[in-house]
Amino acid sequence: MAFIKLYLAPGKEHSLKRFHPWVFSGAIRRMDGEPAEGDVVEVYSSKHEFLGMGHYAPGSIAVRIFSFEQVEPDYKFWKQKVQQAYQFRERLGLTQNPQTDVYRLLYAEGDGVPGLIVDFYKDTAVLQAHSVGMHQVRTLVAEALQEVYGDRLKAIYDKSAESLPHRNHSGIQNGYLFGESTGGTIVTENGNQFFVDWETGQKTGFFIDQRENRSLLANYVKGKSLLNTFCYTGGFSVYALNAGAREVHSVDSSKKAIELTERNAALSQEPERHEAFAIDTFEFLRGKENRYDVIILDPPAFAKSQNVRHNALMGYKRLNAEAMRKIKPGGILFTFSCSQVVDKYLFNNTVMAAAIEAGRNIKIMHHLSQPADHPISIFHPEGEYLKGLVLYVE
Repeated sequence: MAFIKLYLAPGKEHSLKRFHPWVFSGAIRRMDGEPAEGDVVEVYSSKHEFLGMGHYAPGSIAVRIFSFEQVEPDYKFWKQKVQQAYQFRERLGLTQNPQTDVYRLLYAEGDGVPGLIVDFYKDTAVLQAHSVGMHQVRTLVAEALQEVYGDRLKAIYDKSAESLPHRNHSGIQNGYLFGESTGGTIVTENGNQFFVDWETGQKTGFFIDQRENRSLLANYVKGKSLLNTFCYTGGFSVYALNAGAREVHSVDSSKKAIELTERNAALSQEPERHEAFAIDTFEFLRGKENRYDVIILDPPAFAKSQNVRHNALMGYKRLNAEAMRKIKPGGILFTFSCSQVVDKYLFNNTVMAAAIEAGRNIKIMHHLSQPADHPISIFHPEGEYLKGLVLYVE
């Protein structure tokens, strides 16, 4: 099959030769045709050297490379991608683990499938395409998933309507590519149980990327009072309850999130120690000085683009300073940012500025990131979106 060829301006090939998978629109000198959004294109240097193949899209990132070799992107190609990703999770001990049956199987650039994620929930795979190109191969990916998992896979749900670029929303609906609706299921993560509804929940239904950080929290909560802000489905809350926290308060501005949190808390060993509040975090923190031994700050992405990064940093600073003022002396603060445009150095500096403003002496206990089933390609450091710190507040 012949593909449209894109030629880069002189000197713009260096990042691709270092296997970085993005081609920016400003790097393209000419094209030998007019690719439609989602078309497979071949990228060449100004000297006509082949550099890679990927999906084309209008916008700043014009091509996301899925192969640095000339290939036929057919079923066999995508099945190999799925198989390699599965084998990696197998090495991580996730694919047949009775204590954990929820994990990320495909993570965009980290698994060589930019624009695609697939999360696995017990016996259901939830697929979410962030590019038209990946959405167009979803049936091939679904077929590969069925072949790799066999009868362990009962359903595949496509939840791309929310994640595709806004201009592509019309006419695209979420739905099952295989199997049928179960209305969600109860999954197990490190022995903790959660109800996941991928059809109506945020993202694919559950924030899998905090698995190891939730496990770390369990070491610090026995007999303690804990506040979990921006709790969504109450992941940190359930871990704290099962680890023996004396008291757990969950806060989220969304009433639906609070309902999910209460449902999950009811699955814990100590649900009577839990209370949930549908209220803004800043409003809830008023008058709560010296109230909590442990506070979790896990807000949604404050910045999704560079042009709002400054405002996001001010938001992170204000939030962290307020929590630092309120926490008990000797308290532990888990603080996170999932904004990709805020790197870990910028996040750390913002938290330091918050500490200065709060006037508390603070020690760093842990640097946190995403788990290995959200792999970061060494050639694509932008894949590390989750940053976190565990702080001891004197």
